[in-house]
Amino acid sequence: MQDIRNIAIIAHVDHGKTTLVDKMLLAGHLFRDNQKTGDLILDNNDLERERGITILSKNVSITYKNVKINIIDTPGHSDFGGEVERVLNMADGCLLLVDAFEGPMPQTRFVLEKALKIGLKPIVVINKVDKPNCRPDEVVDMVFDLMCNLNATDDQLDFPVVFGSAKNGWMSEDWRKPTHDITYLLDKIIEVIPAPKRLEGTPQMLITSLDYSNYTGRIAVGRVHRGTLSEGQNVTIAHRDGTMEKTKIKEIHTFEGMGHRRTDKMESGDICAVVGLENFEIGDTICDYDNPDPLPPIKIDEPTMSMLFTINNSPFFGKEGKYCTSRQIDERLQRELKKNLALRVTKGEGFDSWIVSGRGVLHLSVLIETMRREGYELQIGQPQVIYKEIDGKQCEPIEELTINTPEEFSSKLIDMVTRRKGEMTAMQNQGDRINITFDIPSRGIIGLRTNVMTASQGEAIMAHRYKEYQPYKGDIDRRQSGSMIALEDGTVYAYALDKLQDRGRFFVSPQDQVYAGQIVGEHVHENDLVVNVTKAKQLTNVRASGTDEKAHIIPPTIFSLEEALEWIKQDEYVEVTPKSIRMRKVILNHLERKRAGRD
Repeated sequence: MQDIRNIAIIAHVDHGKTTLVDKMLLAGHLFRDNQKTGDLILDNNDLERERGITILSKNVSITYKNVKINIIDTPGHSDFGGEVERVLNMADGCLLLVDAFEGPMPQTRFVLEKALKIGLKPIVVINKVDKPNCRPDEVVDMVFDLMCNLNATDDQLDFPVVFGSAKNGWMSEDWRKPTHDITYLLDKIIEVIPAPKRLEGTPQMLITSLDYSNYTGRIAVGRVHRGTLSEGQNVTIAHRDGTMEKTKIKEIHTFEGMGHRRTDKMESGDICAVVGLENFEIGDTICDYDNPDPLPPIKIDEPTMSMLFTINNSPFFGKEGKYCTSRQIDERLQRELKKNLALRVTKGEGFDSWIVSGRGVLHLSVLIETMRREGYELQIGQPQVIYKEIDGKQCEPIEELTINTPEEFSSKLIDMVTRRKGEMTAMQNQGDRINITFDIPSRGIIGLRTNVMTASQGEAIMAHRYKEYQPYKGDIDRRQSGSMIALEDGTVYAYALDKLQDRGRFFVSPQDQVYAGQIVGEHVHENDLVVNVTKAKQLTNVRASGTDEKAHIIPPTIFSLEEALEWIKQDEYVEVTPKSIRMRKVILNHLERKRAGRD
């Protein structure tokens, strides 16, 4: 019987969690010398590396002083709340990683609240103490206050504190005395985090995540709650809906470093991967063949935002993507539902549209971006908030928004948020920066990030998390400006753009292909304007010096996927293909749009 510790790592975006786990793996001597240093091992999905965030939780394990430490990486963003809740079920304790300058941030709070509620024992790691103007002692007090606010027990409040720099690879009990490695932290984990309780009896294992292998198909990952699971054993799968299914385990794998290793059996308290089960989903329980006794399934927060997904029916349909039909998109969404717990998909009007609901714009845009990279073409409607009827009143989701900004921009940003029905709840000075907290309807956050970045010259840091449903706050003014819409299909000419530049800003460059009904720019006035960007200069054989002026074109505005989703209005779509993101009107024909407007 091996000694085991199961720990989850909780941290805000960019506080150094993934770097710390990499250093722990190195301490467990799990890398060969030819491993590229400086390459992140955990966030190995392209999207995670580009955005610098963890989207999918992953499991790794190290062996230190004959103790097996299972490390569970958790996403920091509250949009991935579905991931967080099921991951914490596998742990007995948690490492709370906090930046020595910034202190605990709103997204740390979201995961920490869930962890304390389950009863996990925390160890606080103050990271990045080598930064100039860091304030480790103040940050420890801030963490203590935060835990008091989250109703931590006396035992949880008596947490050990470890200081260090994950990047430089050291941890110590005093931030003024650097050490040479991170063994102080590993010793603390073994000393403070309780070993899992060994429960005797019939086997039970809650499936908390999925893995996939090209050779063996889907793999169920979870923690053995009670009893023992062994290779070739007959078991019953208790599904979430209450049905039972008898099946057999082909192989059992234990986690070792970054990978799996096949083993004969797994005891209660350890985390393992089960191969060979056909039909299962996250939240099902693997239990005894004769006397099945399922564990309670995982409870997931409800979605707060929805978007319309539909097939791409623009004139450029099928030119860039591999999968364009409604059948292919439907299959892909059904596959996503099996592993993405916080997602809901319902059929829209007609057979080729779906209403996809999730935890926020980020949650849904990560799904769209992933599909786009896999070769899918689709169109997305404007994000809509999900309203609920509570005690006879219409209620909407409210989020806690935190903006960290230099002092000179604060009044501008406060004005911007209060116009979107935000209420300021707190304000703190941090040197020459200010931390402002608001309660704001989810509707108000759509499209806010771009404006905040513009108003603060890119200096502000913005984070938000879902709080609760509250009564409807009233109408919010949306984007004031109209759209500039292409009149006909063709190639964009610099000559045409040059003559139209005083009408607004453009999203297309000369030589781009456009179609009638595509949005090519933002109009300076409120109404939509149909423009001809495909008009070429008429050539004559009369020449006179000084009549030919050069066209001076202002560079176009390029939108990211989130910015495009936040920019569009109700009667517009974002067209997403593997190579481009375009915006268009739902009704492409100019005359039909006019007619629909009159009706």
